[in-house]
Amino acid sequence: MKKVLMYTDGSCLKNPGPGGFGVVLKYNEHSKELCAGFPRTTNNAMELLGVINGLACLKEPCDVEVTTDSKYVKDGIESWLQAWKKNNWKTKENKQVKNRELWEMLDEQLCRHNVTMHWIKGHSGHTENERCDTMARECAARQQSAEELERVRY
Repeated sequence: MKKVLMYTDGSCLKNPGPGGFGVVLKYNEHSKELCAGFPRTTNNAMELLGVINGLACLKEPCDVEVTTDSKYVKDGIESWLQAWKKNNWKTKENKQVKNRELWEMLDEQLCRHNVTMHWIKGHSGHTENERCDTMARECAARQQSAEELERVRY
């Protein structure tokens, strides 16, 4: 199985508000960047969509080492996801899981790959995390700018 290194970050300018995600994928000497923005979203949704999109773009099953600064995503994958599925997508407190649709999409991708999660502190100078953060913030800012232009026009 191919070994891929994946770095992700999500950003939201207000929570909720304009947001974006950034992903850097590395395989041997190859590198690929992904990013996208959304007009109204949350930080956690962007963190999830970064991992989902990074895994989804891989054309075959891979060993993937995911590095993120999101404890929400890391803990969700490693500690909560299986219990949520067994409990019909309810938390320990019997509440609906937030971002269920995204967690279901992520679960589908996790079934395709052998994923290992790594957490790093955000804004700590980690080169790939900083690049993902920059891409995520730029995509979010473009969404905010587009929204502001629409308000000015009408």
